[in-house]
Amino acid sequence: MNLFRRLKQSSFLGWIVAAFLFVVTLFNFQQKQVNSTPSVSLFAEQNTQNLAVVNPENPSNYAENSQTETIAKSNACTQQSPFDESVRFALRGSNLAQTAKTKQEWDEVARNWVQAVAWMQAVPPNSPKRAFAEKKVVEYMRNLAYSQQQAAKTQMTSQFPSFDSELLDEQLQLYLSYLSTVGKPDILIVGSSRALQGVDPRAMKQALAAKGYQGLKIFNFGVNGATAQVVDYVLTDLLTPNQLPKMIVWADGVRALNSGRIDRTYQSIIASEGHRRLASGVRPQLASTSSDNTQICYQLPQSCNARPKWSFPQASKNEQPLEAELAVKTAEVEQFLPVQFNTLETPQLNDLVYRRSEQPSEQNTATLVSLNPTLDANGFFPAPNRFNPYTYYQQRPYVAGRYDGDYRAFNLGGEQARAFSSVMGFLNTQNIPVVFVNLPLTDDYLDSFRWWAEQEFRGNMQRLSQEYGFIFIDLSEAALTRYEYFVDPSHLNRYGARVVAQKLAGQSSIPWPRQ
Repeated sequence: MNLFRRLKQSSFLGWIVAAFLFVVTLFNFQQKQVNSTPSVSLFAEQNTQNLAVVNPENPSNYAENSQTETIAKSNACTQQSPFDESVRFALRGSNLAQTAKTKQEWDEVARNWVQAVAWMQAVPPNSPKRAFAEKKVVEYMRNLAYSQQQAAKTQMTSQFPSFDSELLDEQLQLYLSYLSTVGKPDILIVGSSRALQGVDPRAMKQALAAKGYQGLKIFNFGVNGATAQVVDYVLTDLLTPNQLPKMIVWADGVRALNSGRIDRTYQSIIASEGHRRLASGVRPQLASTSSDNTQICYQLPQSCNARPKWSFPQASKNEQPLEAELAVKTAEVEQFLPVQFNTLETPQLNDLVYRRSEQPSEQNTATLVSLNPTLDANGFFPAPNRFNPYTYYQQRPYVAGRYDGDYRAFNLGGEQARAFSSVMGFLNTQNIPVVFVNLPLTDDYLDSFRWWAEQEFRGNMQRLSQEYGFIFIDLSEAALTRYEYFVDPSHLNRYGARVVAQKLAGQSSIPWPRQ
């Protein structure tokens, strides 16, 4: 039952924490500003994830503003019931959610749920409504998470054509936004899905800070199915030299350099409209505005003991705090919640991340499914599950290495070797050091054939590290093969990713960059 409860909660816990941190940050920000137009400055990447503020992109939603004299102008302080104000915003948010389609409309829905959370949290601790209010805060945060998810999905309809890789499209847009907000990372993690969820940037940053490398910016640009050809494409074609970091950590393994496998991800990218546009000289760019600063009306609860600093749009008089009606509206919203918010058994939760081929003749590569709601601000996917072979193979057949498409016609030369050489040559010209990390695998996965391939790969990488001057870190035999660190036989979960990050930070042979 403890495992069941963790699975039930893990899917939206991150959204709850993020929303709560936002509310706290915005309260502190509001108290520090005096008689000036507020703007949000972000000095660290951990503070940059979707800080939702009330920024009316559609003035029609705030028509009542022009009819109401603001609190700031009248210097009056109106006693308001936090519970009633919260319900009004929740009603407005649930009503707007029924017809929201564009990003701006879903942003507006999210802003209303933010206000609903903030006002409900402002119910005094000694109020008889407090216990009920605490439960409503959790419900409202779930709706806030859903509306943020919908806004992000809508945002993914980029002006630039797709590269026919959902995750590459998303990572590219996120990375460009990261560059615009935080700046170039000091360390960029690249590789396949094994890298995407196998190296935690935040844990690495913390571990390096503890060793004196303060303030490093780290981004994970892992893409499911990425081979050496895909990494070469991302670093040498997709990104420009001024978008590259100080150091590359390439985390993967033997499958990324096997030229005998069918490289479906690379083939899809090369055949995509996005590649054709890029080849014509048009580069992906985010939509730009003249300024991120705009007039903002804060509607968060504020004590009457302090003089209000900004105008608060008043709730419409016809919006009555009817809890019965709100219960119906909340139920209507929840029926549209994605499966991540519902109770899931272990096999189902695994399938949100991977679907493995059941046919030995097909490529047996893990394929990520719809990661939009789960990537964090640093591009990392924290897989929550823990591998249990007894239940895992009840849902999926065991595929021996000899019949695994990733090990097909095993060959460490060919096209992947040429792509690897291209990456190393290019990064050498850019004076960007490379650390290649051989990520661990479970003993359940390493049968005799895969073990032989693994030995061949290690010897090859040690030779190449001497030839090209990169650092090779072999974690395949580290104390990381315990099942509790994996989500499936060959992919680490969030716990394993944290340990990998810490172990890498402890490698004295790596010349980590300094600020």
